[in-house]
Amino acid sequence: MINEIERSIIKKFRKEIWCPFVRSVKQYELLSPGDKIAVCISGGKDSFLLAKCMQELCRHGQYAFGLEFLVMDPGYAPENRRRIEENAARLELPVHIFESDIFSVVDSVTQGSACYLCARMRRGYLYEFAKKLGCNKIALGHHFDDVVSTTLLGMFYGAEVKTMMPKLKSTSHPGLELIRPLYAVRERDIVAWANYNHLSFLGCACRFTERVAGKEEESKRMEMKQLLSELEKVNPEAANNVFRSMHNVALDCIPGWRKGGEKHSFLEEYRKE
Repeated sequence: MINEIERSIIKKFRKEIWCPFVRSVKQYELLSPGDKIAVCISGGKDSFLLAKCMQELCRHGQYAFGLEFLVMDPGYAPENRRRIEENAARLELPVHIFESDIFSVVDSVTQGSACYLCARMRRGYLYEFAKKLGCNKIALGHHFDDVVSTTLLGMFYGAEVKTMMPKLKSTSHPGLELIRPLYAVRERDIVAWANYNHLSFLGCACRFTERVAGKEEESKRMEMKQLLSELEKVNPEAANNVFRSMHNVALDCIPGWRKGGEKHSFLEEYRKE
């Protein structure tokens, strides 16, 4: 069974998953020989696919690098913890599971975004544990749709043009980098891979969303994904064009921008002409 799952990434979903995954690793220079990568597994489809892609690349790729598979239990219900463990065993991923009280902390907060606070706290714990294991990079399962929806969120709700970067240097943990190898992989293809292999993963297992009448509220990110879905019915290249636009910014046609926290205007150059 595991051989079929692994083969499906390389063969069946070569065009949709394997090629964009490898292309992102090369294009954004996400790996270097001698790296030790902490692949962070949340229990969802994205992080489990990332773990298998990284495992296959480690076995057959041109780089010699090390891997650790991290699972942080922020306070999962027992059945959710068990489901993660079962999926890790089924996919033959030797995971390190460590615990934290993040869900309890976030659940007690009454102001601000619970999801934002949870993500920030998770990141901190993961950095610390990765460092203890001697890792110099952590890999997260953000994908193409996350990148595009982040771009639109910035424009529609933040009044700024920015996106989710393929890699970042940690400002709080010197020497550690964050990488996103699924940067160019579509979410619909991840879903197709999971369904093809009859795999069932966790969705949001957050105690906060369980508390809200058992239903997760519509998030702004989901709103952006739905908007893109509607746009693609009219223009199939809509999402691809948003993604490409972040790689093709025409600074000569931008009236203002920020760099390093400092604001700049096109007038700076205009006045020199």
